[in-house]
Amino acid sequence: MSNLIDECLDESCAVKSYSITDYESELPRWCKGCGDHGVLASLQRVMRKNNTNPENVVSVSGIGCSSRLPHYLNTYGFHGIHGRALPIATGVRLARPEMKVIVTMGDGDCFSIGGNHWLHAIRYNINALVLVLDNEVYALTKMQVSPTTPGQWRTNTTPRGNYLQPMNPVSVVMGMTNVSFVAQTATWLPTHLDETIERAWDHKGLSFVRILQRCPVFMPKAFGDGGANFPIVFLENENGIPVNPLLLKRGPAQPHNHRNINDAQRIAATVDPAPMGLIYHNPDVATYEEIRDNRRNCPTHEIFLKRLDETMDRYAV
Repeated sequence: MSNLIDECLDESCAVKSYSITDYESELPRWCKGCGDHGVLASLQRVMRKNNTNPENVVSVSGIGCSSRLPHYLNTYGFHGIHGRALPIATGVRLARPEMKVIVTMGDGDCFSIGGNHWLHAIRYNINALVLVLDNEVYALTKMQVSPTTPGQWRTNTTPRGNYLQPMNPVSVVMGMTNVSFVAQTATWLPTHLDETIERAWDHKGLSFVRILQRCPVFMPKAFGDGGANFPIVFLENENGIPVNPLLLKRGPAQPHNHRNINDAQRIAATVDPAPMGLIYHNPDVATYEEIRDNRRNCPTHEIFLKRLDETMDRYAV
């Protein structure tokens, strides 16, 4: 036993304990009061709780206010182009399956210009944590209408009011094949936000989390003045997202079977009150990486080296 203890005192056996500062990068430049600050802090707290090595994480984003998150998270990062975060993340997963992949997008970035990629990423069920920060407006480009902007809302592109009723992205996701994890939370519920991201972090497959947040500059009255008067209901299940009793001041709780897809689709279609918590969870859905690996004939290391030598010999002088 003493020999084992002596061996484990060696630095190679030590497990580093990470702190919040290990996940901090440059100072965030979001506006004061922006919900993006809360999501970044929550993500850092979850990573600290899991004692995640920052070098084992890749953060991928598109374009928008929320898409600046990779700059402020001390991990590997990829700031992509508008609407293309999910195909980039898919490439990362296939090339480096040992890495944890985090995707952050806004409502316009994901549901509008990235809509085609969004739906097919759900169908592919890659192993990634997908956070959509929905403030119901294009904020970075100064108040353009987005797919989730409320009807009749005046924006710079709809000065007479939005013509269309807003999209319900949670309901859309629940209509896709191979959906495996869907949850909804809000930045004005920090404890619930932490619990939701942590549960999504542990899921094997695509964890889709819609996070409601107000934009203090262009949409300060969204979600009932930032959640103050916004009707919500907490989904309660012993295996779901915990509902702290203090949260019941914000809204009631109701039982929900998140393993039943029909119940989940019915809940997902509800917008008033907005459901908060784990809407659907099916850990048995195979990930795209698993399906892909099972279909290809992977050579052994020895066969791979033999083929590589044969290929190189063809070009040797």
